Amino acid sequence: MTEIHANKVAQVTVLFWIIKILATTLGETGGDALSMTMNLGYAASTAIFFTVFVITVSAQVSVRTFRPFLYWAVIVATTTAGTTMADFADRSLGIGYVGGSLILLALLLATLAAWRLSLGSVSVDHIATPKAELFYWATILFSNTLGTALGDFFADDSGLGYDGAALVFAAALTTLAAAYFFTTLSHTLLFWLAFILTRPLGATVGDWLTKPVADGGLHLGRIISSAIIAAAMVALIAVTSRHSGGGGWRGIREVQT
Repeated sequence: MTEIHANKVAQVTVLFWIIKILATTLGETGGDALSMTMNLGYAASTAIFFTVFVITVSAQVSVRTFRPFLYWAVIVATTTAGTTMADFADRSLGIGYVGGSLILLALLLATLAAWRLSLGSVSVDHIATPKAELFYWATILFSNTLGTALGDFFADDSGLGYDGAALVFAAALTTLAAAYFFTTLSHTLLFWLAFILTRPLGATVGDWLTKPVADGGLHLGRIISSAIIAAAMVALIAVTSRHSGGGGWRGIREVQT
């Protein structure tokens, strides 16, 4: 009997990375809007965003096919939760950016190791089973949270400022892109490195947009910035959905049973 598994994650294309950077920027502005602008604090905001993450990822795992808007809703949930989780650990618990980054790196590596030992691969070429999806989303949650801590460290503690840190991460991503096209390095390794680094890029861009001018930002406002970024994301997701014919960005795999 032939069992058909539909791939349930987005195809990794240039548009994927553009939407991912927008999602990480939205995670920074949206997370800060709730925790700072609305004065809910990091702990309460983390509880809210983590609940949203649990709800959206449960819906994502339960559906049988790739749903672009649901998929990116989970991504945004990981970026907003990652923002407030990292801020809570770094600032409220007093762990600091370096300490928080090291703890999150350990959690990320442990998740990848468990994924590899359990399923034999951490490749994102085909994510179709609930077990693979849970590993995938846990890895993404930790990578986005780690990226937030790294972004804050480079923007604040290193003295680079928001624009300087953004340039550093953009240069690092450009290097990874060159490695993808011109070297034989593992594409899976390059994917996860790029996935981690797009988060601090988005975090520093989000801070640059919203922080006061005196602190090196543009002071555009977190809520307005979040609304504009969200609108851009929706437009791009709609375009990619029409381009793929509404059937997802990946094909299907047939498994003989």
